[in-house]
Amino acid sequence: MSNLRINIVIVIVFLIGGIVLSRLFYLQIDQGEYYKAMAQGQQTSLSETQGERGEVTFKNGEMLAMTEKEPYLFVSPEEIKEKEFTAQVLAEKTGKNPDALLVSMSKEGSFYEIVEKNIDKAKAKEISELGLDGVHIGYKTKRYYPQEETASQIIGFINQEELGQYGLESYYDEQIKGETAMSKTEKNPWSFLFKLSEKESLNGVSLGLTIDYNIQYEAEKLLNNGVEKYDTEGGEIIVMDPNTGAIVAMAQNPNFNPNSYEKATMESFQNSCIQKLFEPGSIFKPITMAMAINEKVVTPETVFNDNLGYGLYGRYKVYNLSQKAWGNVTMTEILQNSINTGVMYIESLIGNNKFYNYLKSFGFFENTGIDLSGEISSKNNQLSEALKNNNPNNTSFPNSSFGQGIGITPLQMITAFSAAINGGTLYKPYVVETITTANGITKIEPTILKENIVSLETSTTLKTMLTNVVEKGFGHLAQVPGYWIGGKTGTSQVPYTSLGINKAGYSDHTWQTFMGFAPALDPKFIILIKLNNPTATKTSEYSAVPIFHDLAKYIFDYWQIPPEREEAVLDK
Repeated sequence: MSNLRINIVIVIVFLIGGIVLSRLFYLQIDQGEYYKAMAQGQQTSLSETQGERGEVTFKNGEMLAMTEKEPYLFVSPEEIKEKEFTAQVLAEKTGKNPDALLVSMSKEGSFYEIVEKNIDKAKAKEISELGLDGVHIGYKTKRYYPQEETASQIIGFINQEELGQYGLESYYDEQIKGETAMSKTEKNPWSFLFKLSEKESLNGVSLGLTIDYNIQYEAEKLLNNGVEKYDTEGGEIIVMDPNTGAIVAMAQNPNFNPNSYEKATMESFQNSCIQKLFEPGSIFKPITMAMAINEKVVTPETVFNDNLGYGLYGRYKVYNLSQKAWGNVTMTEILQNSINTGVMYIESLIGNNKFYNYLKSFGFFENTGIDLSGEISSKNNQLSEALKNNNPNNTSFPNSSFGQGIGITPLQMITAFSAAINGGTLYKPYVVETITTANGITKIEPTILKENIVSLETSTTLKTMLTNVVEKGFGHLAQVPGYWIGGKTGTSQVPYTSLGINKAGYSDHTWQTFMGFAPALDPKFIILIKLNNPTATKTSEYSAVPIFHDLAKYIFDYWQIPPEREEAVLDK
């Protein structure tokens, strides 16, 4: 009985094995090509496609960033009938080894083999016109920056992972990159079996900038020439519309070529206008003066007696430049001659609390909110601590009144200065003016951050006083025939900490700056020139100011701003 059962089990096992073997033969041999095709359909029918990244253009339409289609050469081995002949022809056209090409063309089960990743467009066209079976030209997208170094810190770049880095490419990355979608390919007859999304890939939005290409180019040229002429370690120029916050130009030295960003230094990637703090020095004095005029504690004719040449704060003395004592001077002369003691006196009349609150209103303790990646700001905690402690020996407030001991960015400085001369409105600076989508064009309107910081009367008075600085003071080289110009020079010491040295106090390095605007009583533009440690000159009067003059004259001519004064000053 036991032997019978064993025999029955053996028979059943053989029957099942036969059925399995028969089914395997049917699947693998008889229907093998069918299932192979289906598998290939599954592998190739689903693919991700990315819409093109949006363009970025200057104000007048010049291209700053675009996406190009770059050809590449590939072969499909299964489609090639005459492999040796095809390999020989491609070898002649590409300069590659024909035997190596033949190996690529002979790979079984391979749908495609890349022959040349970056092929010349003319050569690609020539090969395509040959009509060789299995030889194809494909296209991949590549970000291209036709202006190269121009406005490089504004635009940023795309890294190897196709992610925006720095500038606009980073800030607007989600908006300007093309939307990914699933699509189907028609490589085999079985792709119809797979129901795919009907969603199509969408191109990214395009950006139109407030940046004027011609002014940007001129600003960079003048800055580069100035860096060489005055032997500086670099610098920045910002041109802004003080009545809207629109950035007209933002130049920097050093810069880089975003087409070959891998060759650049990390320092050149950073936009120093928004990512590096500096102590502005005397270009800050008009801000303090605006506070005092607005509080009605002084007028332009108010007299201050500077009989010492320094201010005494407990056991500390804070001096004028060259420790000079000026005697009796008016508020107008304090700006004209850039007198530290006079501005410290003004701050004492305002009072530390009000001075601190004005600084907050002018935006010195927070980011401006500009639409560029990586903006920083300082909380200037030493001032808040000095306010709490009320220590008579503390020089934080008197030093800050003339722009030392307060860390800000160049953009914060020009934004605040604009508010001081435009009637007291703090605008959010911006560089994107239009956003274009498939649904049309959206125009970006100016954004007001704070109003009535100072009165219109205060602004008008301050502009008149600053015109005097250019007419009679250290800003005289800024004069352009036929125009009234207002401005203020600044030469500030660089703290050791800004040089990466862990040491208290100030080095012998300087920041030399000039803030100028024109036409003086109805400004159409405001310009900040900043040079980092010029060694060929001691003060900004002979470095930053001449650069301003040349750029302002260019803008007057380019924008065709009519002359406003009959008498002409001698052009420098």
